[in-house]
Amino acid sequence: MSRLSVLVAVAVAVAGCPKTPATTAAGSGPMPSLDDPAAPDPRAPDRFIVRFATTRGDIVVDVYREWAPRGVDRLHRLVANGYYTDAAMYRVIEGFAAQFGIHADPAVHALWEDAAIPDDAVVGSNVRGTLTFANSGPNTRTTQLFFNLGDNVYLDDSAFAPLGRVRDLDAAYAAYSGYGEGAPRGAGPDQRAAAKGGAAYFRAEFPKLDWILGATIEPLESK
Repeated sequence: MSRLSVLVAVAVAVAGCPKTPATTAAGSGPMPSLDDPAAPDPRAPDRFIVRFATTRGDIVVDVYREWAPRGVDRLHRLVANGYYTDAAMYRVIEGFAAQFGIHADPAVHALWEDAAIPDDAVVGSNVRGTLTFANSGPNTRTTQLFFNLGDNVYLDDSAFAPLGRVRDLDAAYAAYSGYGEGAPRGAGPDQRAAAKGGAAYFRAEFPKLDWILGATIEPLESK
């Protein structure tokens, strides 16, 4: 079975599963849904694990709230609500980063495109193997993330606050990087076009991309 066939099969299976409401870290009530980006992000646990299932294998991240409280709260909410299901790893630059976070459904992406959170102080450093929110300037973090594939410590000076550390980068390293940068710097995926076309745009125009099939929160005992 091809990687694309596997991707489609998993996406269909996820869509067909009964959904139960995500809960807050304290379990005291329902997690705000993806339909309400204006609702405050609930406090996340101080430590937890996120497992990103990808077309190249699992990427497991140990997340530390003390590194970036606002960013970690946002990450926890998005993962708990299934935001990263069927998300293209659309910007992969060898030795630099593997970026993702444009929602498969353009309508959902539109809701979150301007739902920015304030910057966190940079406590960790953007060394190889860390997970960080992308930004386009001060206080602009929303949903897009990247795995640092190299030691990008110069990003520390531009409010790129890491959220956690990847246990094994093999799957991220293996993600397809042949398309390079997007417009206007290169011929790779265009974020503006992706915002309008979602997963369908990526599949039609850039069929070799690798994908986040889904993301789950796991207990600290997970290996």
